[in-house]
Amino acid sequence: MLDESRTVCYDQVLGIEAYHLQGVVQKFPNHFHEYYVIGFIESGGRHLWCGGQEYDASAGDLVLFNPHDCHCCAPVSGEPLDYRAVNLPPDVMCRAAREITGREQPPRFTRNLLPQSELTHALRALYDALVRDAPALEKQEAFYYLLEPLLSGYTLPPAGEDPPPAQNGQIQALCAYMEQHYADSITLDSLVSMTDFGKSYLLRLFARQVGVSPYRYLQNIRLSRAKALLEQGVPPADAACLTGYADQSHFTHYFKEFIGLTPGQYQKIFTGNDMQKER
Repeated sequence: MLDESRTVCYDQVLGIEAYHLQGVVQKFPNHFHEYYVIGFIESGGRHLWCGGQEYDASAGDLVLFNPHDCHCCAPVSGEPLDYRAVNLPPDVMCRAAREITGREQPPRFTRNLLPQSELTHALRALYDALVRDAPALEKQEAFYYLLEPLLSGYTLPPAGEDPPPAQNGQIQALCAYMEQHYADSITLDSLVSMTDFGKSYLLRLFARQVGVSPYRYLQNIRLSRAKALLEQGVPPADAACLTGYADQSHFTHYFKEFIGLTPGQYQKIFTGNDMQKER
């Protein structure tokens, strides 16, 4: 069995991350990202749950996540995972989408899994260019060679598709509140007091509309804000305090559970060399 390794590099030219998990058998709990994810599986099977759908992902499959797509995955029969991905901030994706499609609306992938997709070759070329720190033109070409067919083929809504269901304004207000007050002590009682719901109904409606529970949503927001602080060089202990964690131990546990790296490993991507590899 391959030794486990988790490799991430940040590219200043494109403003995106290249991510590699190798030999990983970790189960990732239900969570979301605030960026787009385009990934492919080199080897190892995964049970994937996203958007109320369940998938069996295997080598050669392309994985697509929009910002705030709630998803979780687990290994198949304990198989170690070899997975590579690029993470695109929304502003980077929207700028590229405007250039490619001419549309102002943020793109949204209509599928989360493309089985045995030929686009894995384009994604591999972009990933390799990023980790080699290839010349800027090579990286930029690889970026657009991947995005153009992807955006053209998998972001347009199918003809006759039903409009998205109306969102409950009170749930949206709770999300906005947690995004602003993530460092505070937030309880179910405090959330209920902002609505005309009972506790049980609030939990059911929130999970149905957002895809995760209020607590999971808060954890994701805290981790996102903590990542930004770590990227700026804020010590992990201070990042934990500033984002509402009781102590650094809890912060480290949740960070690795959701991100796959420790806070220190993640920070080295931005404060050390362009690329860090830790086993």
